Amino acid sequence: METLNESIEVARLFQEVMQLFKHSMSKVLCDTGMSAPQGMVLGLLSKKKKMKITELSNELCLSNSTVSGIIDRLEKQKMVVRERSEKDKRVVYVSIAPNFEDMHKTFHKQFEKNIADVMSKGNAQEIHKIFEGLDVLKKLLKDQEK
Repeated sequence: METLNESIEVARLFQEVMQLFKHSMSKVLCDTGMSAPQGMVLGLLSKKKKMKITELSNELCLSNSTVSGIIDRLEKQKMVVRERSEKDKRVVYVSIAPNFEDMHKTFHKQFEKNIADVMSKGNAQEIHKIFEGLDVLKKLLKDQEK
């Protein structure tokens, strides 16, 4: 019974931390005029370089129509580009627009600075505990996927 209560508490804490993290990151995005979902799409595209809308939808746990709408807005702002596959014209890939690459790197640095500012408030032992805890949680979640 104790394990169940701890599991529920971990889930609650994780949800709370994610909300706080999201709020903190939203402040950085707000300064740019970008929404959190737009920031998440750009973050994924910066890692994967080129993705189909269905791949983005799966990664973000959002519907294809929602992601397509986000891509529409980002495309109008010239932040992303759509391109058809040479092999299969029905397939459309999305990537960060070349002229937006530098600005995106600036956003990424602002996010990193934001996290560094938060982490700098903890001492070495606290930071180590956070790292260990997140690493264990990541391993448990990956094991669950198998």
